[in-house]
Amino acid sequence: MFNLLRMDLYRIKRSLSVYICLAIMLSITVLGCWMIWLLGTPEGRQSAVNSGMIETELLMEELEDESNLLEGMDLLEMYRNMSMDGGFYPCIICIITSLFVCADFQSGFIKNIMSSHRNRWRYVVSKLLTMGIVNFFFTMISFGFCFLTNALFHMVPFTNWLDVLFYLGWAWVITTAFSSLIIAICIFTRNGAISILAAIIFSSGLLVTVLSALSSLFHLDQWVTYTLYFNMTYGPSSYSGIGDLRIFGIGLAFLVLYTIIASIVLSKKDI
Repeated sequence: MFNLLRMDLYRIKRSLSVYICLAIMLSITVLGCWMIWLLGTPEGRQSAVNSGMIETELLMEELEDESNLLEGMDLLEMYRNMSMDGGFYPCIICIITSLFVCADFQSGFIKNIMSSHRNRWRYVVSKLLTMGIVNFFFTMISFGFCFLTNALFHMVPFTNWLDVLFYLGWAWVITTAFSSLIIAICIFTRNGAISILAAIIFSSGLLVTVLSALSSLFHLDQWVTYTLYFNMTYGPSSYSGIGDLRIFGIGLAFLVLYTIIASIVLSKKDI
């Protein structure tokens, strides 16, 4: 098990797709912070006028008369709006998972792995642990980058670190559960294109939104609150009571469920 995990970590470290996805994620963060600074701060609006992005100072005064875009927003809220709540960050992690797992099937490397490891559930657990580690580093890097950018441009007040740790903790569990879902889909389909499409559909909430709209017609949409996408988008930003821990239970339940499904599918299908 340890050797399999070590091999997966070595391969993911040398995977070009990981660094491409990381660059895309950081680029979107920079763009988001720049837009927030440009439209949400007086300095940014003045810079836009000076550079000709806003044609007249009258238009800038109209923008200033409107409610401040950053009013009531702190660092954690800004980070959620840019990365997490819309499904962008889970989508990045799920795409990496798809590329990494499907590469074994497309290259035939899975046959070599299974010849050395008879217990196929170890393969699934190793992939899940690898993506959990990748997810952890991506979460730390993305939030750290947002933190440094905010410290540089002084856009919003900082958030209590206990709230940050609470939020990042359950966000890691939920996004890792998304990865376990994509691992199961990869093992079932063994097709990179289908897996990436599934990653986009599930992580963006497209499927949940459509099914929720249909079920709401019959007043049967209560199930939505137990989905990964709903909890990723509307989960608590701070701990206010024992009920807020429910999100950890939902994430862990889906993580275990999809891991079991992936292990069963891999054990039943021929390599």
